[in-house]
Amino acid sequence: MQPSDPKTSGWLKLLKSIPALLILCSTGIRANAQELFVFTEPASNMAAGTVGLRLGNSFMKELHTGKTNYHLIPEVMMGLSKKIMVHGDMFLSNRNNAMVSEGGSLYAKYRFYSIDEVQKHFRMAAYGRYSFNNADIHQEEINLYGHNTGWEGGAVATQLLHKVALSSSLSYLAAQDNRTYKFPVSTNGEINRKAINYTFSAGRLMYPEEYTDYKQTNINLMVEVLGQYNTGLKKHYLDIAPSVQFIINSRSRIDVAYRYQLAASLRRTAPQGVFVRLEHNFFNAFK
Repeated sequence: MQPSDPKTSGWLKLLKSIPALLILCSTGIRANAQELFVFTEPASNMAAGTVGLRLGNSFMKELHTGKTNYHLIPEVMMGLSKKIMVHGDMFLSNRNNAMVSEGGSLYAKYRFYSIDEVQKHFRMAAYGRYSFNNADIHQEEINLYGHNTGWEGGAVATQLLHKVALSSSLSYLAAQDNRTYKFPVSTNGEINRKAINYTFSAGRLMYPEEYTDYKQTNINLMVEVLGQYNTGLKKHYLDIAPSVQFIINSRSRIDVAYRYQLAASLRRTAPQGVFVRLEHNFFNAFK
């Protein structure tokens, strides 16, 4: 399997997307915005005592075979306090022609800083994830959300400005062997287990213009830039992911996103495709 070729055109597409991103982030700053992103978590937490159920569906097309891989990720979230929330999820995939369970992960986030003002706030949080996986390791990219065993630790900062939410994160991750599947060694004999992830997300509340009832459906548009740099290989990837989000009755959520590779020197099996998530929250589920 050959590495993905670096694409100069990918960087040009990113540059062309910046004006649209700036417009998205600067228009119509009047009412409260959502800060619920698709591929990243903001610094804010779900309300204490809340339990959330998620079902993630990933349809990613393999570069060299044209086959569409389906990954199913059921997830449970809990708001333990106003500062601490935890997630637990399972990874299922049909990549080897049968739907099988491949592993799971535990995620925790601690909000340690907050400045709250009228119709805006700034928050920072630290987070960590540990994942376990028994699937074969088939790419240089480290992906702890369904592909690799390992851990990740990082920080995220989120700014809410009325209808607009901006968020950015930086994390360090280290992969381990997937049970009997050893992490691959590079041509110079170095094990490429360590990487840095970096993200930038921007979202805007498009509807309603004004709130009259909590049962109103919210429609959010957002774009996320997702990158990784492997410190051993000195290789990278950079993706962009536009999405639309529906919040129903302030409890349920539907996300529809398309993740597109802008540039990459890391070998990746299936970097592009559609992601659909369904979510429902139970408020005051426990004390």
